[in-house]
Amino acid sequence: MGVDLGPLVKDVKKIIKFEDLVGKRIAIDAFNTLYQFLAIIRGRDGTPLKDFQGNVTSHLSGLFYRSLNLIEHDIRPIYVFDGPPNPFKQAEIQRRREIRNEARKKFEEARDLGETEDAAKYAQGSSKLTGAMIQESKEFLSALGIPIVEAAQDGESQAAYLVSTNQAWAVGSQDYDSFLFGAKKVVRNLSMNRTRKIRSTVVTVDIEWLSLEKILFSNNLSREQLIDIGILVGVDFFPGIKGVGIKTAYKLVQQYGSLDIMLEKDIEIRKQKISGLLSSETVQAVKNIFLNPVINKNISSLKWKTPNFDKIREILIEKHNFNSERVETGLSRLKKRGSARQKTLSDFL
Repeated sequence: MGVDLGPLVKDVKKIIKFEDLVGKRIAIDAFNTLYQFLAIIRGRDGTPLKDFQGNVTSHLSGLFYRSLNLIEHDIRPIYVFDGPPNPFKQAEIQRRREIRNEARKKFEEARDLGETEDAAKYAQGSSKLTGAMIQESKEFLSALGIPIVEAAQDGESQAAYLVSTNQAWAVGSQDYDSFLFGAKKVVRNLSMNRTRKIRSTVVTVDIEWLSLEKILFSNNLSREQLIDIGILVGVDFFPGIKGVGIKTAYKLVQQYGSLDIMLEKDIEIRKQKISGLLSSETVQAVKNIFLNPVINKNISSLKWKTPNFDKIREILIEKHNFNSERVETGLSRLKKRGSARQKTLSDFL
């Protein structure tokens, strides 16, 4: 789902370029990125890329070309994969499954009726990341020489940990949840494609850099208060309070100081007593997930290795029928890795 912090970050985000990230290690939320590829790398009617056997290959295409762009700019990606989900996340997982199933039905109906634009729209919401795709993505990244990290639970919490222990410089994710886990820096829109089509309109997409310190300072919040806002609005571990958006949640936290105080005073939200919507046990349990996440600290040295070109060819060309000429062009780019040069970094870095 991803917590909605948009209004709280719009005045502090910085627009950067790939050149500003030269030499930086970026801990990329793998599931977030793979779902992004599955959603946007599709045919005109919304059908994902497939090989001759009907296997979806959108995730591999995205990983290949995104990784090439990062490596060419001497940016060092680390892909962090989710582990077993926290029990509190099961309801959200089920909710997402139901949404995907409904979107898949609408996609098939629109496709059968020849309604291409509607089919493409619903197809994006029907993306399903399978266990086979996840395993293949890990195998492919290893062939590219890119390190992967297995999270104990949430990939975002693990990525935030890598940043806090200086094993990475920033988290790479489209969502803001990493900030609730304490990520100091987040980079969004880490793509060479600087435009995106939204509801038939083409918009410019910039690479964004955000700092937790700046977000908290600008909004006069502590990290614990930011988590309280997330709980009110909705996070992966709690659906939030219906009808409460980010602006209302922010005002409530500013007025009362914390969710704990709101519960003590049993305030009214949307004409409902908060005690009927939340319990102190739930608040503390969800807070603890963010403040004391289950982390895999047994991480071997994060090293970027020489790509295995034969393995890359085997996966893309032999197994999945990728165009051999395009793959070889990509491999030529990979052999010239690190063409960017270190520059004087901007003040905010």
